Amino acid sequence: MTRRVALFLIAVFLLTAAAIWFLQRPKPRPAGMELTAVRFGDLPDWQASDAKGALAAFRLSCGALAKKAASDEMGGAGYAGTVGDWVEACNQLSAASNAHEFFEKNFTPYAVGAERKGLFTGYYEPELRASRTKHDAYRIPVFGLPTDLVSVDLGNFRGEWKSEQIAGRVEGHKLVPYATRAEIDTQGLPSAPVLFYADDPIAVFFLHIQGSGRVVFDDGSKARVGYAGKNGRPYTAIGRILIERGALTKDSVSMPAIRAWLKTHSKDARAVMQANQSYTFFALLPAGNAVEGSKGTEGVPLTSAASLAVDNRIHPLGMPLFLVTTLPGKTPKPFHRLLIAQDTGGAIRGAVRGDVYWGTGVEAERLAGAMKSQGDLYVLLPNKVAVKLGDNKTFKLK
Repeated sequence: MTRRVALFLIAVFLLTAAAIWFLQRPKPRPAGMELTAVRFGDLPDWQASDAKGALAAFRLSCGALAKKAASDEMGGAGYAGTVGDWVEACNQLSAASNAHEFFEKNFTPYAVGAERKGLFTGYYEPELRASRTKHDAYRIPVFGLPTDLVSVDLGNFRGEWKSEQIAGRVEGHKLVPYATRAEIDTQGLPSAPVLFYADDPIAVFFLHIQGSGRVVFDDGSKARVGYAGKNGRPYTAIGRILIERGALTKDSVSMPAIRAWLKTHSKDARAVMQANQSYTFFALLPAGNAVEGSKGTEGVPLTSAASLAVDNRIHPLGMPLFLVTTLPGKTPKPFHRLLIAQDTGGAIRGAVRGDVYWGTGVEAERLAGAMKSQGDLYVLLPNKVAVKLGDNKTFKLK
């Protein structure tokens, strides 16, 4: 064997070993995940806060939990126990008349994160004008789930990949990345049904960001659209792109500001929106109750000002969380509220991060569009789970 061949074989061996290590390496836990046991009296304005909406939302989450096996993990980073650990609290709902007393009796609060402060934003259900046929201004397609889209829950293959998902399409015997937003916008998508045609590309873009919405058709009928899937491409916040361009500043960026810029810069708007490769597909649903929100990731209807989108790699869906932040305005107002984790979002990443669902309508859009507040987060764990965590008041997940 020549020296050159030997060196080549050694290089191949090292590269192969590195590839195997990369694929099989343990997935690290989210950084900074620290829980500190506190008392309800430590939660700012706990008694004065509104918990009725959270109690109603928690009832819906208990309905979703009832469909699971008691041995199933609650999900997230693995600190919340099993579904069976939560059943006892759910069983107490029939006798619950006072929201604060119910949560105080059945749960133990924990402060989240070593540094506490995190970012909290808002989202809502936009309303679109649309037609079931393509004509006049109604030319922007809203697609249903493509027949060739394959979604993969990586947790089914490796435990350390739980809550991680990818999507793509099958080409031969390989799963390859799905088309980007730009490719779908310019080339269309024959494999996906067109649910309807909207008259405003910016409104459709924000529908993709929000994940659900309501539709008013040109014949006067109404419907709603719910999330059905995504193309698996990375999410990019176009607000960040506009800041990098110098079009907006960190202080001025907001949903209304982004919308206004897109409308006044029509030549550049399409390219900016296409910079976000992520693309959402929808399901057309009955209009339903005007008060009730569309279903979130947990599969239950969202409740205005009581449902929270979280990073479900960390926090399990169905969990009550107490949020301490402010509402936007010339004079920011405190927003200290108990909410239930019932949804997720592509931009919601981290232990102290959340997206408050505000419902639909002008005021919901205003609050959701302007909300960008720092705050603290507390999770509520069933007493049974709190006992299992041990005597230590503070611990860090490894």
